[in-house]
Amino acid sequence: MQDKKVLTDKSLLFSPQEAEVHYVRAAPDSDEYLKVWVKEPTWLQVEKALNTVMKIGNGNNVDLDLNAMYRYMVENFIEKTEPSLSTIDLIRISPYVGNQIKEILPNPFDTLQEGEVKNDE
Repeated sequence: MQDKKVLTDKSLLFSPQEAEVHYVRAAPDSDEYLKVWVKEPTWLQVEKALNTVMKIGNGNNVDLDLNAMYRYMVENFIEKTEPSLSTIDLIRISPYVGNQIKEILPNPFDTLQEGEVKNDE
């Protein structure tokens, strides 16, 4: 087995504390934007988001509930917005704005795949 360099800067292990600012166009023909601060999730938050997707029922039926996952992500990954919107407000936004927000939110499925690739190395 090859010797590997041991980590010296443990801050590399943690998700960034600073939320990243994004601008979301309010409507296709608008020049106004919603300002959205998105936090990078921890590994446990990614696991929780993934767990909200699958519901195992009687007879081992598996249902996928992407709405539950997106609600969890809105509640936990969006730090704030300008103008200020509540979780209920964010759930009620138009599909145009919602699709843009979906694009800037962390994708738990991508994070899961990245971890599997790195573990194979």
